[in-house]
Amino acid sequence: MPADRPRSPLHLRPRSILLVFAGGALGTAVRYLLTLSVPPVGGVPLITLLINVTGAFVLGWLLQTLALRGPDEGTRRDVRLFAGTGILGGYTTYSSLAVDTDGLIAAQSVGLSILYAATTIVIGALATVAGIALASAIGRRRAAGGSS
Repeated sequence: MPADRPRSPLHLRPRSILLVFAGGALGTAVRYLLTLSVPPVGGVPLITLLINVTGAFVLGWLLQTLALRGPDEGTRRDVRLFAGTGILGGYTTYSSLAVDTDGLIAAQSVGLSILYAATTIVIGALATVAGIALASAIGRRRAAGGSS
């Protein structure tokens, strides 16, 4: 590509699309297998809550770790696209949260559906903050120890 010609946007580059696709396929497969292997508890699909909370924690940790290591380019960008957008985007499942919440409403458990949705969102947000805090603490410890 000539030096004077601008590069295509990241979301249109075949390499980026492939990284997200491959990661998404892996994350979706793991989520699917987990939902098949863990039955609802008392009619509540707690596995969806667990998947979203763990995914939020790992995504917070991953993105903060990558941000602390430098600009979003090269290998860091590839990791973000593959693991963050791809794997964790496929693993977490807010569309399933919506379907599960609707299922609870259809089962005439409106109060439980609201509690389920709100709990997932609040705990997920707290898990994200915890992941960011963990990555920051690890980054500070590494900086203090002089290792990279």
